[in-house]
Amino acid sequence: MEAKLFWVLLTTLVFIVRGWRQTVGCLEQERIALFQLKAFFNHPADLKDWVNVKGSNCCQWKRVECNITSKRVIDLFLDSTHQSNSYGYLNVSLFLPFEELKSLYLRNNKIADFVDNKVSLSSALNNLEFLDLTNNYFNDSILLSEEVQPMMNLETLDLTRNLLNNNNLTYLKGLSSLKSLNIGGNQLEGSIDIRVLNNLTKLKELDLSDNKIESLLSPHDGERSLNLTNLEELILDSNSFNNSVLAQLSGLSNLKSLSIRSNQLKGSINIKDGGRSLNLTNLEELILVSNSFTNSLLAQLSGFSNLKSLRIMNNQLKGSINIKELLDSLSNLEELDISFNKVKEFVPIENKENGSLGKLKIATLDYVFTGGTTSLIQLLETFSSVKTLYLKGNYFNDTFSTQDQLHVSSKIEELMLDYSYLNNNILQSIGVFSSLKVLTLHGCRLNGTLPTQGWCDLQKLELLDLSENALVGTLPSCLANLSSLHYLDISDNQFAGKGASTALANLTLLRFISLSRNLFEVPSIFISFANHSHLKVLFSNQNKLVKEPTIQTWVPEFQLKAFLLSNCTTKELHIEIPKFLYYQNDLIIIDLSYNNFGGKIPFLLLENNTRMEKFFIKGNSFMGHLNLPSHPSPNMSVVDISDNKIQGPIPANICSIFPQLFELSLSGNFLQGNIPPCLGSLHTTYLLLDLSHNQLSGGIPEMLAQSDSLRFLRLSNNHLSGKITPTIFRSSLLKLLYLDGNNFDGNIPGIDISTIPWYSLQDVDLSNNNLSGELPRWIWNMSNLKALAVSNNQFKGLIPMELCYLDSLNILDLSKNNFSGPIPSCFDAQSIKHLHLSKNRLSGTLTNAFFNSSSLVTLDLSENQLTGEIPYRIGTLSALSVLLLKANYFIGEIPIEICKLYSLSIIDLSQNKLSGSIPSCLSHLTLEPNDEKSSTKTNGGSSVIMETANYFGLTEFEWSIFREADLLYVDLVIENQMQEKVDYTTKRASYTYKGNILEYMSGIDLSCNRLTGEIPTEIGNLSEIRSLNLSHNNLTGHIPSMFSKLKQIESLDLSHNSLIGRIPTQLTELYTLEVFNVSYNNLSGSIPSPKAQFGTFDESSYVGNPFLCGPLLHKNCKDLDSPPIGVPNTSNNEEESGLMDKYVFWVTFFVAYAIVLLVIVLILYINPYWRQAWFSFIEHCIKTCQYFIEDNLL
Repeated sequence: MEAKLFWVLLTTLVFIVRGWRQTVGCLEQERIALFQLKAFFNHPADLKDWVNVKGSNCCQWKRVECNITSKRVIDLFLDSTHQSNSYGYLNVSLFLPFEELKSLYLRNNKIADFVDNKVSLSSALNNLEFLDLTNNYFNDSILLSEEVQPMMNLETLDLTRNLLNNNNLTYLKGLSSLKSLNIGGNQLEGSIDIRVLNNLTKLKELDLSDNKIESLLSPHDGERSLNLTNLEELILDSNSFNNSVLAQLSGLSNLKSLSIRSNQLKGSINIKDGGRSLNLTNLEELILVSNSFTNSLLAQLSGFSNLKSLRIMNNQLKGSINIKELLDSLSNLEELDISFNKVKEFVPIENKENGSLGKLKIATLDYVFTGGTTSLIQLLETFSSVKTLYLKGNYFNDTFSTQDQLHVSSKIEELMLDYSYLNNNILQSIGVFSSLKVLTLHGCRLNGTLPTQGWCDLQKLELLDLSENALVGTLPSCLANLSSLHYLDISDNQFAGKGASTALANLTLLRFISLSRNLFEVPSIFISFANHSHLKVLFSNQNKLVKEPTIQTWVPEFQLKAFLLSNCTTKELHIEIPKFLYYQNDLIIIDLSYNNFGGKIPFLLLENNTRMEKFFIKGNSFMGHLNLPSHPSPNMSVVDISDNKIQGPIPANICSIFPQLFELSLSGNFLQGNIPPCLGSLHTTYLLLDLSHNQLSGGIPEMLAQSDSLRFLRLSNNHLSGKITPTIFRSSLLKLLYLDGNNFDGNIPGIDISTIPWYSLQDVDLSNNNLSGELPRWIWNMSNLKALAVSNNQFKGLIPMELCYLDSLNILDLSKNNFSGPIPSCFDAQSIKHLHLSKNRLSGTLTNAFFNSSSLVTLDLSENQLTGEIPYRIGTLSALSVLLLKANYFIGEIPIEICKLYSLSIIDLSQNKLSGSIPSCLSHLTLEPNDEKSSTKTNGGSSVIMETANYFGLTEFEWSIFREADLLYVDLVIENQMQEKVDYTTKRASYTYKGNILEYMSGIDLSCNRLTGEIPTEIGNLSEIRSLNLSHNNLTGHIPSMFSKLKQIESLDLSHNSLIGRIPTQLTELYTLEVFNVSYNNLSGSIPSPKAQFGTFDESSYVGNPFLCGPLLHKNCKDLDSPPIGVPNTSNNEEESGLMDKYVFWVTFFVAYAIVLLVIVLILYINPYWRQAWFSFIEHCIKTCQYFIEDNLL
């Protein structure tokens, strides 16, 4: 018996073990099917754990969910995983192995259709209940093949933002189990055939928004109306419905939520259906936002007796509204939103003893009272029975003066007055609202000191927001009375305080406090919170940082989750971080950036806080080696230690200490050695790596180049060398690559990007290296390329024609190389903004290049070998701000079309062979600052919050009004790191302008040409110009006295011309002038008196003008032998001139020479003897020269 029992138990155990072994992990055929799907869903990072390894448990793969018991796949989350430049077709047979698949997410994948001639969608997904196809390219044929055997179990179908345009909705036939349908954002127009919709009897949610639908009446069925008795939610937003739409909804007897925002409804609504009242008695939520309803709408709403929420914001309500009558007819209304209308007042309730507004709990009246005629007191009395009142962005004509002005007991618990115009005494009298729990006064322009009465009586207050006002002084002691306060935001004021605050010390229930952007002395004020055991978030950015007293030690009772102390002002050197931080062990985020903290890197904070996710200490003076914590920080995702004084190598164990890093910035230090290869193996979806501005050597590790997570790589300005590995250019996820300022040499490697399904690389900077050869052709096949910079290398060859097809290119810098040949004539990219081709060997003309590019801001062709005239079509470059054509061989006149470029602020046409006069129309240029000149932004990004479950210890409502929540986000925004630079010569030197300085720089350089004529007096109207150089030309006439209007001028060079007359004395009014040069002209008279800026100029500014005089030139003007000087002419066109100039001299000389020659000819003609003697003399001279040459030279 015992033996038999033993064998039974053994057999049972074997079956259990075999069954257990069979159910461990996913089924092999499903694993294989998933791996086959990876060929289409090819995101390199999201699906990198989908491997073709037998026995791999696909139930643990990312984006896969399995049934706990059967281990079969039940959910597939494949949204945004197909990367391609064009739409694709998905083989539906690949889903056949997933027999228990319930949910399939395929949104954002550029799918055009499902394909397989033998397998239908319904047979492959016969158990599917949820299908999300949002934002693809499906058309009306998507489910037509399912007419014979539709997807009978499908309950949710989302086809939002596709290409559906067939109003008969045939593709929905047979989906009898459907409960939720979304076909919003398609191309449906006019009247739709609702017969198919009426057959979806189980439908509860229907979204038809963002189409162009006009009617829900079926024109093919006697205009029968929509009849879905189980429908509870209907969304018709952003269509073309008119007022009759409500009358078409009589068959929706169970409808609870109706949204018709942004349509063409106006006036009042029609709620009659063939003479019968509209039967929507179960409607609880009605959204009529952004239409054109007037006050008459309110009287038509009485039929919606069960309505709980009414939103009619952004309509045309105006004047007076009797809120009591409205709410008497809507007795169940709990929420009312009338924001963004033009209501002047709500009719006061006459019987204030019986003045209840029914069940209304939340009233939102934002940006309604903007005329300044509404009484805040009367409004608060009218809505005194509501719980929550939003009054943001209003303009009230009064506020409280005494507490007895309110004659009813208020039940308001939450009052939001942000951005409203209020009188300063609001805080003195608001104490009458004894029930208040939430008060927000953000941006209300309050000023002065906080009063000591009124607001301090709000003992039930839990949340107070006084941020972004102009409040000053210290915090009053009565603040301590707010003993229930959980959330306090007093940021962006001018509060001051030294040491602990008694008022803050008594608020021991605080969970959140923001002191940022005030004048508090930190960290001494933090001792105020020593006993605040509930405190979780403490912000104190941009205050005054002082040294912590050495004898002051305190141990806090709180454990923070987030602490921000950045950008504080300090006069001290190398302050230590606040000591209380060493007692924290629950921190998730800490930011100590830009405070000049010194000493070693405080990695002890990471040792103590094992859940740390974001560690910011950039812009300080931390020094020493990068000694990492001894144990891993598995949650750490962002480490930024940039702009410190860290030395030594990057530790080889950095990847094991921070295995989940997606952003690492060590730039701006003194790090040496090689880049750790392990950075390419970090277990993260995206990797943003910035190691720029260090002293790193070696090359790019192959493992890093092969990383399928690398999104952003910046290695600029190091000592890296060798050949650039081809692998780095093959990464399908890498978006921005910066290798500039190193010692890389050789050619750019050739690769075949056509084999990469989705090539992401957008910005490439290889400037300032030793690269050579020709640019590879594959670069010009990068359809997503937005910025390419290869300046200051040794590249050669022609600029390829493929450049013409880069439709996304914003920035192209090929300057300082050896490119030759013509500029491609087809170059008319509409997206190009900054183009730098200077310092090459380009030749030819500009006849057809560039002149269809309306977005071009910077055109730099300086120091090439370009010829011909400057084309008149240059006037088509409407956005041009910087034009640099210096040092070429351009001829002809300066085209007047250049004056049409009203955004132009920097012009350099110097060192060419231009002739003619200076166009007077240049005075039409405004030369105003332009941020487009320095803008290089080409990319965006996204942000991911690191802890959403408990909002860092805040309530959901506190989080919803939290104005600095973005500081607690992991910032995934990656932007172009290139700086737009412009080389421009001024003040006798060449400068490189960038950033804000470039935005404000303006100048015109026409020097070293062959320009003639007078300087146009209109140039004096360029009041914003900072540099003007007209030197080394053939300009004549006088220096215009209107130059005295150039109030921003810093450099004025008119040297090496033929200018005459006096130097206008008005120029001494140019108080910004730093360089002045009129040397080598024919100016006369006294130089300007040495006052203001003219007292700083020496003799070199005037040299080469023999008739100038003055003490600086060691010439006494009285001793100068010159003709008498007449009365000066004060006109702008005729300047005073008392001495003969060069022009008059040469004219006189040539006239006299011609007269003498004519006299000689006349004498020889009259006297034959002299004529014969003259010819004999000439013959003798000729023979003498002939004999001399034959004897001596031949």
